[in-house]
Amino acid sequence: MNNTDPKYQALFTPWKIGNVEIKNRIVLCPMGGTSLFGWMEKTGNHFDKEAAKFFLEKAQNNVGLIIPGIAPIKSTFMNQWLYKNKKMFAELKEFMEEIHKTGAKLFVQITAGMGRSWAIPTPLVMLHNMPVVRSLIKPIINIPYQSASPSPLPSRWSDKVTTRAMKVREIKKIIEAFAKTAAMCKEAGVDGVEVHAVHEGYLLDQFTLEYTNKRTDEWGGSFENRYRFPVEIVKAIKAKCGDDYPVSLRYSVRSYVKDFCVGAVPGEEFTEIGRGMEESEKAAKYLQDAGYDMLNADNGTYDSWYWAHPPMYMPQNCNLDDVSHIKKYVDIPVVCAGRMEPDVGAKAVEDGMIDAVGVARQFLADSEWVTKLIENRLEDIKPCICCHNACFNMSHYKGVANAQSIYDASHIARCALNPEVMQSDKYGIEPAKKAKKIAVIGGGIGGMEAAIVCAKRGHTVTLYEKSDRLGGVFIAAAAPSFKEKDKALIAWYEREIRKYPSITVKMNTEISDLKALKKENDKIIVATGAKARSIPVKGADKGIEAVDYLLGNKTVGENVVVVGGGLTGCEIAYDLYQQGRKPVIVEMQNDLIVSKGVCLANSSYLRDFFAANNVPVHLETSVSEIGDGNVVIKAKDGTTSTIPADSVIMSVGYVPAPVAKKGGKVIVIGDAQSVGNLRTVIWGAWDACMKL
Repeated sequence: MNNTDPKYQALFTPWKIGNVEIKNRIVLCPMGGTSLFGWMEKTGNHFDKEAAKFFLEKAQNNVGLIIPGIAPIKSTFMNQWLYKNKKMFAELKEFMEEIHKTGAKLFVQITAGMGRSWAIPTPLVMLHNMPVVRSLIKPIINIPYQSASPSPLPSRWSDKVTTRAMKVREIKKIIEAFAKTAAMCKEAGVDGVEVHAVHEGYLLDQFTLEYTNKRTDEWGGSFENRYRFPVEIVKAIKAKCGDDYPVSLRYSVRSYVKDFCVGAVPGEEFTEIGRGMEESEKAAKYLQDAGYDMLNADNGTYDSWYWAHPPMYMPQNCNLDDVSHIKKYVDIPVVCAGRMEPDVGAKAVEDGMIDAVGVARQFLADSEWVTKLIENRLEDIKPCICCHNACFNMSHYKGVANAQSIYDASHIARCALNPEVMQSDKYGIEPAKKAKKIAVIGGGIGGMEAAIVCAKRGHTVTLYEKSDRLGGVFIAAAAPSFKEKDKALIAWYEREIRKYPSITVKMNTEISDLKALKKENDKIIVATGAKARSIPVKGADKGIEAVDYLLGNKTVGENVVVVGGGLTGCEIAYDLYQQGRKPVIVEMQNDLIVSKGVCLANSSYLRDFFAANNVPVHLETSVSEIGDGNVVIKAKDGTTSTIPADSVIMSVGYVPAPVAKKGGKVIVIGDAQSVGNLRTVIWGAWDACMKL
């Protein structure tokens, strides 16, 4: 503590939730995929030892309060009530003894369900609409139960799914199960429970919101009826566990919703159809008076998902103003989450604006970040870049419900930057059986990651980079103003790689002939990335490659046509708009960002931003010709039109550019092997280097 910068000291003061004292003001917020009662990766509930290992490591690294990911009160698979698995709670009790040795506290988060926000995988959409098949698989997965909502509602994920209204008897069973589960947690030594959630548009939130609750019984209509479900839950828990057993509530202050599947971006003037601030002021006090002991707060619903899962486009500390406002209306502690920065969070705590700072995905990128903060080693903290490539990559675009792979659906809360997270059995570093001499060609993220992994395993590495900077194409990717965390990541790699005496970095060294390297090294890792794809369009030579624009090698005018509406093209258009220019996007697909690797939280922000700010988007449209001062485009129906363009930026994808083919001593990784994203680059480097 002696080395801690004074501006962070407020984070390391004790506070209380009810009668439970927490040693500091840093809360590890819940993340799907980190439940101690594993329910995703196996059939049925079980005590998840990998999650337990994850949380114990965080507890040993000075976190104050841990809240694991959601535990469904009734399991997704096999339809099991959580409280009935006594073996699981016995294992939990042993684990809590280990947690308490560290001085940390832990609350278990329990969820009533997802309702219309259930990220229904594309294959299950068909089964949802086939009553006979749906009935046959009901013992394994009860699809109508998983998506049951307050009223018949459109699914957030599929326009082919309408959810059913939950029956009153189901509501009452859930309330009873919350109380029984909380009692089991208390018996196991858990410090408190968190009710999930009047938050993010999950089931309980859907009951509280007018636009999703159209019921005419006692569970809908009036304010009191809409909030009855979460109120009855906390009352049941308190009746079972005692008034002194802490119950937190995951809470969204404001919904920021304009319509089903349409959110409101920061700064936008709009008509709120969800929970506005006036209702939230009343609701927060009402929920406190019902018995809740803490509000674990942010904003948004799945219709405006970027508020609860902020991508890099959202401002840092994006929810602080709203959360600190709501604290004025309650007497219980309030936690704020959402791209919270330690210095801003510490000042907010010191000023009494909030009681603690909620952080989630930064713990995936760097397990030791709190310890490093205490020791004043901020430069050693690997930053989370808000990419969601591995932690929550449920992707959605027109015609596709949830494009997430089965593997990813059962392995969320992993980290693109840190493969070891929740995968220690697969990616744990082990010393190599025989130390080797290894050459790495390419100093981008993949090359640097490969060099570091090899060095950790005991190999001697020489890294060759043809330019005078490390970072590769990621330098261009990090160029926009909203990519401050990407820039920080490059700086982190530059410092980290020089910590290893066994790594020699040779800058301004281009390798075109591998003969000498093959003689001198046992293995050669090629990480030379990819090159821009070209399209056969008249006047294409007048276009500017995306990388050239991002690096500032070429300037653009006021009216800019961006050819390609994938993630890079959309980010460029967003960057152009932020500069005050007038971008136009031309995309051949039927939607923007048609990609399996991009989370809906990220893609929906860009789609909603362009719509809110009237950025022209031409879907199912190709470029016929790039002229002087204009671009000719052709729509799906064959009609052509001409749009003005001072500049044209080409963002039509990339193709691998390895300097050598794999085979023999040569290993090809990253985009040089197959174009992907940061996750495929980093995980691919580990996959290759763990075998050496």
